Amino acid sequence: MRTSHAAGSARTRWAAVMLLASAAPVVAADAPAPALTAAQAGIVARAKALGATGIATKAAPGGGLILDGKLDGDQFAMAFPATWNHDALLFAHGYSTPGTPVAVAEDPLGKTGSGGALAAAYAEGFAVGHSAYDKAGMGVQTGTENTLRLRDFMVKLGTKRVYVSGASMGGNIVLSLIEQHPAAFAGALSACGVTDGWESLFGQLIDMRAAYNFLTAGTPYALPGEQDLARSALPTVPPAGDSTNGEAFRWAQIAKVATPVLALSKAATANPDGREAKIVRQVAAIGGFEPEPASLAYPLVTITLGADDLKETLGGQIYGNIGKSYAPPDMTPQEAEAFNTGVQRIAADPAAVAAARQWHQAIGRFRTPLITIHNRIDSLVPYAQTEALGRIVAAAGNRGKLVQYTVPAVKAPLPIGGVEGYTHCGFSAEQTGAAWKALRSWVETGKRPASGAVR
Repeated sequence: MRTSHAAGSARTRWAAVMLLASAAPVVAADAPAPALTAAQAGIVARAKALGATGIATKAAPGGGLILDGKLDGDQFAMAFPATWNHDALLFAHGYSTPGTPVAVAEDPLGKTGSGGALAAAYAEGFAVGHSAYDKAGMGVQTGTENTLRLRDFMVKLGTKRVYVSGASMGGNIVLSLIEQHPAAFAGALSACGVTDGWESLFGQLIDMRAAYNFLTAGTPYALPGEQDLARSALPTVPPAGDSTNGEAFRWAQIAKVATPVLALSKAATANPDGREAKIVRQVAAIGGFEPEPASLAYPLVTITLGADDLKETLGGQIYGNIGKSYAPPDMTPQEAEAFNTGVQRIAADPAAVAAARQWHQAIGRFRTPLITIHNRIDSLVPYAQTEALGRIVAAAGNRGKLVQYTVPAVKAPLPIGGVEGYTHCGFSAEQTGAAWKALRSWVETGKRPASGAVR
């Protein structure tokens, strides 16, 4: 989601976990153009000579330079420290609600969703930055292409080694980059990433939606809008001629979906032996998530508001459940039979599955040193994604290029519903910084990081 990241705001936390976040932050306020040093003037001149347009400069901490501009019409932002070591760390942001603006933060040292990795690298002399994508929503292909274009631009500017990091969908973009462009990056870092692939994750989310629709039909907890699994429940773009602010409209749609889900969770908590608690356990089990508020709301909001974009981007339906036998817990054989008979069935489109596998199903045969970090419980990209990557890499005989870290789950209050739940990408700046330092040391020394380097 590409929404405001005002520090500490409840709405920001909601956005950061609700929609495969780690997307773009608030655009920095205008600042006077700094007086450039000779080296900085040289960077600007080379950027213009390389075809960057719309260039603007701002002062960065410690006498550094922020360089904003466009490459082939797409916005980018880079920060160069005063004593640049001629290495760089690029960041690939996560999923954004369909219909949101595609601009990234003009200050890559601000609230970018990188968890502090860019700031940590900048403090060590690295140039850091990110690129906008061509579209919101599902954007692995455009994220891969635009991040690679920024990488090539940085190499032409004089960068010796380029590292890449990403969070959530950005973690999948990292896998796409290092597996499809094996010589492009010196090291890679994926945080809370979709490091297995989209068939498995969206299969879980679609199964959850199917179960939720069936089990809450006719109750106050039913989801609003379109019930068809292959369609978005509600639009995320205001209708033509509507003067409603686009961001306000999207937040209203998010609230419409989240409110009944959180009401169900609240009722389940109040009566752990009641009907609502049984529904929560069944929906969560079918999706492979924790039976708690955030792990229900975040996946359901994501899939109900993103189904149309997913289908349009990939050219069809990514997942099918025809012939699948569901075994929800706490059901009698008769109830299970009724569930399997009545739950909606949809068919996968082979072309969409092929597109999802290209953008991107991990194959495990990368040559770039890769570090992953994942919370033991994540409310949107489950821990199963990092476990699956470990198995894929092992099967490819490539264990030597992968180091994985697991950190404890984190809970936080949700801004509506009066409940708290597990976060998505719930890392501290210290954890993210430690992962970055472990990656840098691995690349520079060739020594594999210690198992306890990130806690």
